[in-house]
Amino acid sequence: MQEWLFVLLSGYGIGLFGSFHCIGMCGPIALSLPIHQFQQAEKLVSVLLYNIGRSISYAIFGMLFGLIGSTFTFFKIQQFLSIFSGVLLLLLFLNQRFGKVNFAIFYRFTSKIKNQLGVYLKSEKSVLSYLFIGILNGFLPCGLVYVAIAAAIATGSVFKSSLLMFGFGLGTIPVMVLLMYFGKFLSQNIRLKINAVTPYLIMGMAILLIIRGMNLGIPYISPSLIDETVNCCHR
Repeated sequence: MQEWLFVLLSGYGIGLFGSFHCIGMCGPIALSLPIHQFQQAEKLVSVLLYNIGRSISYAIFGMLFGLIGSTFTFFKIQQFLSIFSGVLLLLLFLNQRFGKVNFAIFYRFTSKIKNQLGVYLKSEKSVLSYLFIGILNGFLPCGLVYVAIAAAIATGSVFKSSLLMFGFGLGTIPVMVLLMYFGKFLSQNIRLKINAVTPYLIMGMAILLIIRGMNLGIPYISPSLIDETVNCCHR
């Protein structure tokens, strides 16, 4: 399989299997969009544009955080890159679970995004406006996005990181489309229970990334980076 396709499918898998979290996290925004005012064709286009907009934002995240990963790769310390990503996720999990550390710059940024989203949601909307709503929504904080970002950083490449994040966005689309069409049948209690699972998904991914970077020689889980380098040199 081509490496770029493997990266894209990896991101898609994270998005697809983790997208039930979107029901609890992104659900309120998605359900507030008045898509039912459109005819069937326009409704479908609006839903797809909204979700493609989110995917574009995730790809931008991938590009930015891919710069971090490529720096690690340049200095030949890929295993520390994986550990670094895992530790960041673990700290995020501990903060969400036991504390609420707020970063002023991050808080101001997300506040502006929410304010602009509020303007879009209250104004009269065309089909195309759903693309911009999706782009803005993609920049809001989300635990599942952090998991994908950690995996993207570990690719060690700007292109692969961006591709993985775009694939992640595509992976969330099936559940989000179903939510936007049929979400009114889900109670708030169910959405909250689904949302409560996300911190443990973050912790699991963090531990996996840390183990992967420990160079234990376990196939697929913690492969020997030394052996891979030797094999690469003899090709």
